[in-house]
Amino acid sequence: MLFLTRTLAIVADSLRITTFSVLVYAATTSPLLSGVAFGAGFLPQMVGTTLLGSLADRLPPRALITSGYLLECAAALLLALGPLSIGASLALVALVALLTPVFGGASARLVARWLTGDAYVLGRSLNNMASSGAQLGGLAIGGAAVSALGARHALLVGAGIYLAVAVRVRLGLPRLGIEPREGAAASPVRASLAATGTLLRAPRSRTLLLAQWLPGACVAGGEGLLVAYAGERGFAAGAYALLLACLPVGMLVGDFAVGRLAAPPTRERLVTPLVLLMGAPLVGFLFAPGVAVSAGLLLATGLGFSYALGLQRAFLDAVPASAQGHAFGLLASGTMTFQGVAPTLFGTLALLAPTSTALSAAGAATLLTAHWPHKALRMSRRAVPSARGAGPVT
Repeated sequence: MLFLTRTLAIVADSLRITTFSVLVYAATTSPLLSGVAFGAGFLPQMVGTTLLGSLADRLPPRALITSGYLLECAAALLLALGPLSIGASLALVALVALLTPVFGGASARLVARWLTGDAYVLGRSLNNMASSGAQLGGLAIGGAAVSALGARHALLVGAGIYLAVAVRVRLGLPRLGIEPREGAAASPVRASLAATGTLLRAPRSRTLLLAQWLPGACVAGGEGLLVAYAGERGFAAGAYALLLACLPVGMLVGDFAVGRLAAPPTRERLVTPLVLLMGAPLVGFLFAPGVAVSAGLLLATGLGFSYALGLQRAFLDAVPASAQGHAFGLLASGTMTFQGVAPTLFGTLALLAPTSTALSAAGAATLLTAHWPHKALRMSRRAVPSARGAGPVT
């Protein structure tokens, strides 16, 4: 049930993010603001995890997950119907993002409880494949809704999906309790700050987090420029949706191949080559390719995202069971934060140089991040195996 509802929510996420980016670009014709709009829901998530992430381990998951989807529904309604300026709309998206890691951490903690060993990695692979398909669905629905209804009314479609998902979680997920935990009497903010500090101070967990944050962030920096790139190159209306869709298609294929066909040792050996595959195609945008070549380059980049499957077991083993919800929230919020910063950075570059140059710079930056996954695996191989539930391995 969690699998189905999360898939539908990703459809709504993809629809809302891309439609909002289109709205901002149409109103401002600014690649910088378009990139900021694309990442506005990402950047504040690290703050939310740092201050409130422990709630994912302290409160009933059904109530948290349902509340998260209802909050997303309300935000989409306000973006569609409220008389908000561009600045107010960006602030609203950022405010909702503060709480997103709490809801996501609760869901991820349930998955880690129910799936163990390599079943957890295969579950993550299936989840990634569903996410890629859901992103495609969101883009398809968003493109059709924008064409038929206009961008603001398309956001109402997303709000309806969020509402349906919230109702399904509330009625379908059993009411699960929370196990008593040491230090549960501490304030959520104090507990969250302590847990975040522990994870970031431990070399192994910190390196594993950076290995999963940095490559995707650089790619997101380029992805946030695709709407502006399509406009600058004079591509046909709707071409931006085709380009955006190529990344999740590549991700779906890559996750299937690496998750389902490769043995665990092979997944680990493929980590660094796949990171290089993420970045190299984006460098090709330096030559300002047309729609067909751009689509091929983005498909190849999407294939590389499956590198993260080779890090999943190492990360699960590196965090304490008593703080899994917080750790998964930190992983997700850090991913979103870096992916929120990157479009702004590369969008700024696009103000000084052609968008194609900024896209190629995002690819070059991705290549430079390959050091972190390689280092993370080397540290994990050296670590002494610890029992599940122990503290982070340093």
